[in-house]
Amino acid sequence: MTKTLERLAPAKLNLFLHVTGRRADGYHELQSLFVPIDLCDRLRFTRRDDAQIERLGSTAHARFEDDLIIRAARLMQAYKPEAGVSIEVQKQIPSGAGLGGGSSDAACALAALNQLWQINLSVAQLQRLGLQLGADVPFFMQQQAAIVEGIGEIVHAVALDVPPAYVLISPNLSIATPAIFKHPTLQRNTPTLDLDSLQQQFQDCAQRSVSAYLEHFRNDLQAVACQLHPALQSMLQTLETMGLQAQMTGSGSNFYIPVADLAQAQQLVKDLSRVFSEQGSAKQPPAAWQSLMPFKFTAASLYLPA
Repeated sequence: MTKTLERLAPAKLNLFLHVTGRRADGYHELQSLFVPIDLCDRLRFTRRDDAQIERLGSTAHARFEDDLIIRAARLMQAYKPEAGVSIEVQKQIPSGAGLGGGSSDAACALAALNQLWQINLSVAQLQRLGLQLGADVPFFMQQQAAIVEGIGEIVHAVALDVPPAYVLISPNLSIATPAIFKHPTLQRNTPTLDLDSLQQQFQDCAQRSVSAYLEHFRNDLQAVACQLHPALQSMLQTLETMGLQAQMTGSGSNFYIPVADLAQAQQLVKDLSRVFSEQGSAKQPPAAWQSLMPFKFTAASLYLPA
């Protein structure tokens, strides 16, 4: 019987995110294209001979029972109460960034413990469990591009012409998702797109240029985030002076720039790091976005499961 499993938990980007309505219970209906990228947390699961669940690593949550990984393990332990595990997490995905790191870790824990403890639930069963932990968790159970609808429980795997590489912009800012969704100016009535229409739109963008994706698709949450944090809008304006467009992922605070390939992404990381450094190359950086420093820039490609 396997004693140890290692798994990667990829981050995601929202290549568009539309708020299509609001339910009577207060939850928002969404439609979004999620794509996994190769910025990953690494998790190691070691089976224990007792029924203890242990969380290891420097990023262990201060409130143990609130940790999504621990909550995922508790859900799986209900199927095998005698099972125990030690979980070590090496974090690379920043928190509060709109990249889905916590949800991805939780999905990784569900899938890994399903195998390690030989519980043998189906993917659909794991997705239903994951929804108890967070709206994004069901998507991460399949780790491929998908149209996500409802509050996250409807996941349609898709094959669309999406950009192959990205530059991630990580400002020194964590945004609280509830503040975005409660804001009175949030657009909540974007029409739902059908899959055939999306297929054609992504094909058209692919034939034009990678920048066409940002000209054509949007994140409904971005305007509110920039309203709450004006420094983000100033950052975008600085990028525009460089001839660049960026879009927020999830509820922020991370933004991304789609590019043609990984080599171009790596070069752009160097250029942006120089412009957004403390010295700001030839002059001090604009005061309007100094509060977001230090910035981190990362080159990423689409995630391909092993």
